[in-house]
Amino acid sequence: MQSGTNIRRIKACLQNNVSERNYDPEDQCGTNGCSVVKKKPEVSFYLLHEGVGVALVTVFILVLWGLVHLSLQQLVFGKATGEFNAVRAREHLERITSVGPRPVGSQENEVLTVNFLLEQIEHIKAISASGPNSVTVDVQRPTGSYKIPGGFTSYCKVSNIAVRLEPKAGAQHLMLANCHFDTVANSPGASDDAVSCAVMLEVISSLANLSTPLRHGVVFLFNGAEETMLQGSHGFITQHPWAKQVRAFINLEAVGVGGKELVFQTGPENPWLIQAYNHAAKHPFASVVGQEIFQSRLIPSDTDFRIYRDFGNIPGIDLAFIENGFIYHTKYDTPDRILTDSIQRAGDNILAVLKHLVMSKELADPSEYAHGNMVFFDLLGMVVVAYPEHVGTIINYTTAIATFLYLLKKCLHPSNVGGRYVKELACATVAVILSWLVTLLTVVFIAFVVSLMGRSMFWYNNFYTCMFMYGSAATGMMVLFHTLSKNLYGVSCVCGWACGAWPTLVKNLLYGGARRLEVGELYFDVSLLLWCGALVYFTANGLCSAYVPMLMVAFPLATKLLLAREFKLRGASVKYSVLYQLGLALPYVHFMFLIWLVFEVFTPTLGRSNTYPADVVLATIVTLTILFFSSFFLHFIYLARSTKWLLAGLGTVFTVFLLLVSCGMFFPYTADPSGPRPKRVFIQHTTRIVHGLDGQVESRDSGLWINSFDYTGMQHITPIIPEINDTIMTNCQEDRPFCGYPWFRSDKNNWYLPAPEVFPKSPVEFQLLSKEETKWGTVKMTFEVKGPSHMSLYLMPHRGASLSSWWFGDGTPQLYLAREYFIFYTHGLDAPAWNFWFEIQPPREEGPEGMISVAISSHYYFGEDQRTVQLDDMLQRFPKWAFPSSWVSTYHMYRY
Repeated sequence: MQSGTNIRRIKACLQNNVSERNYDPEDQCGTNGCSVVKKKPEVSFYLLHEGVGVALVTVFILVLWGLVHLSLQQLVFGKATGEFNAVRAREHLERITSVGPRPVGSQENEVLTVNFLLEQIEHIKAISASGPNSVTVDVQRPTGSYKIPGGFTSYCKVSNIAVRLEPKAGAQHLMLANCHFDTVANSPGASDDAVSCAVMLEVISSLANLSTPLRHGVVFLFNGAEETMLQGSHGFITQHPWAKQVRAFINLEAVGVGGKELVFQTGPENPWLIQAYNHAAKHPFASVVGQEIFQSRLIPSDTDFRIYRDFGNIPGIDLAFIENGFIYHTKYDTPDRILTDSIQRAGDNILAVLKHLVMSKELADPSEYAHGNMVFFDLLGMVVVAYPEHVGTIINYTTAIATFLYLLKKCLHPSNVGGRYVKELACATVAVILSWLVTLLTVVFIAFVVSLMGRSMFWYNNFYTCMFMYGSAATGMMVLFHTLSKNLYGVSCVCGWACGAWPTLVKNLLYGGARRLEVGELYFDVSLLLWCGALVYFTANGLCSAYVPMLMVAFPLATKLLLAREFKLRGASVKYSVLYQLGLALPYVHFMFLIWLVFEVFTPTLGRSNTYPADVVLATIVTLTILFFSSFFLHFIYLARSTKWLLAGLGTVFTVFLLLVSCGMFFPYTADPSGPRPKRVFIQHTTRIVHGLDGQVESRDSGLWINSFDYTGMQHITPIIPEINDTIMTNCQEDRPFCGYPWFRSDKNNWYLPAPEVFPKSPVEFQLLSKEETKWGTVKMTFEVKGPSHMSLYLMPHRGASLSSWWFGDGTPQLYLAREYFIFYTHGLDAPAWNFWFEIQPPREEGPEGMISVAISSHYYFGEDQRTVQLDDMLQRFPKWAFPSSWVSTYHMYRY
């Protein structure tokens, strides 16, 4: 009864227009009720208007994105020096790509392109003959084999052109610059990697015509076998006599078409290289975050960087064009899509960096300067910030200690009675983490629903649609969670009816604004704490990308301290909010650039990966982006008077886009010449023949073997080509090596449409030369193979048998899958027969299937054997928005 009376008296106080700005809650509670003492206000509290808050944050985001977008479009700063001629480089690019696709072993790759490059190099050599530097050319045709991730590769007589530029007196130490001129099948490969070779030709011309002698030499390697498991670079670095003098390298690559070339790998353990790039590059563009993402194997790609690092034990710099990866390795990778400014930019940078390095003292003995990794990142392409990892460690831990002292000061404040602040900080941290989980699970669930509806990859042709749907869902869920948390805040504080609890209740009721400011500041501290935790974790694990959480801690903390008085006097005023955002501008603009980098690389990658649901992956990335980006704006929810209109707006946007997606309004692909987004499909007209122990044919079939390289499968193709439907999907045949497939293993996305048998004019000739028992109990089998330039060998020992040694690599077999071994073979022109052997430990009791199955698969990527009538007819039926890369293949399996 007494409690009810007290509540009525509190309500009466409120009804008497008690102003929170004119009263201080020095509540006196007793059996006779409560009284509120009127006093002059010391602090003027102000909560942010919802519309103003949303407008400020929206403008902040748009301005930052505008800056990032502007920096990405600004390819070349200032006037060209004239040292590098981009117009002539473009002419080289046009000539290289004019012959069409250039797979290893083709006339286009081994003869036409090689002759053109030699012609240009001889021209440069003749012009610069009277200068202080000399040019030497060597055409290399290496042969070898080595271990690759998941298997081995073997090659014979692939083509390399090595150009040595050095002072006429000679040079002991060499810098290496690498490009590759071969391509994947059916792609002209303008960006990957003809443009880099065109740039290198002009760089050679510029350096060769210098009036002063170089201090060190440079080897320019025009690599003719990169797309075949990086074989050309392996042949050079392990076999060429010049390789022993190479001290460092620059590798020019592409995972996209045009734009800026990004430094995404350096080292290892040679910080002087990135310092040289930082000092010399005219248009720097670099990110250690890209390096750690790439080296984590999240991106299904590799470059010659790994070969030079692992087999040559030399440090280097890896540069790549990364924009517009949607058309990478497709027919759309043509010269007209590469801006002249992109060529100028790449040429300016590479020429300047090489000039710096060949005149540097570090190149003579790089090991003397190998002392850890480097932290490096550029700011809007204007300047590169670079410092040694150990310096970064000091900066990071100093920032973490400053954060700890900031939080410790609050813990020691007199108002922290009974550890109230610590308890509330812990509760708020749990609430934030819980909000992350709820938001992520909600958006992932939505992505699953979209995939089940058959609307996966609706964003592929228009990226911003995913931001509107998944981004609005993530933002709305997070705001809703914290709005509910804000409205329910304080209930746990009033946990009993004892008289001592009433002052807190009255304070919350009468002075809600003051308490809300306190809670808002608490959630700022939570964000600071979580980013600081990430900072300590990254630093402790030796990740150079720890600089990102360092920036996301240092700048907000400094900004908060500088604005402490403003916040205390006026609360969340417009002035405070604007100044607060200005203080966050630098780390957030860089964070937005990293967000762009992640989406620019991963979004196209999802168009050539069918392993995971694409929408789930992208929705996860979008959600994490929203959560991380909003971390230091989270407390604005608690400082805002209301969020109802924001929630209504976000809910409306999400609902509209969900309905549009459900109705199929957004088609994933387009053949629009200005920005094609093709669906990638591989089609092989193949014949498969299985031989028994006696050598006789056990089974034989032929068909069009079709692979979808994204998660949508054939759902968009079937209405156009009804024969390609789920009834012809084929599964793995476990008793055959590599499931009986001639190429990539993909259990979920294989369609096999019966077709007539193929009869290549250059068929595979596979022969067992010898089979003998060794004195140590194994069986040694020697084979000879003749066939096209691309072949794959699969070995599958039967139950109880195992391979003990073989001809490949270091002689130690390595499993590709649980029971299989994989060797990829390539040869150039005039290559002899491929001979190899292996030793197998036979099972104790040999069954009716023998001890091993051996399969040889051939691939006809070029020439008259690449096409058949049935294959051409099928290609004509595919829609324009699809890119069906096609060729003829065979699969022969033998049991022994």
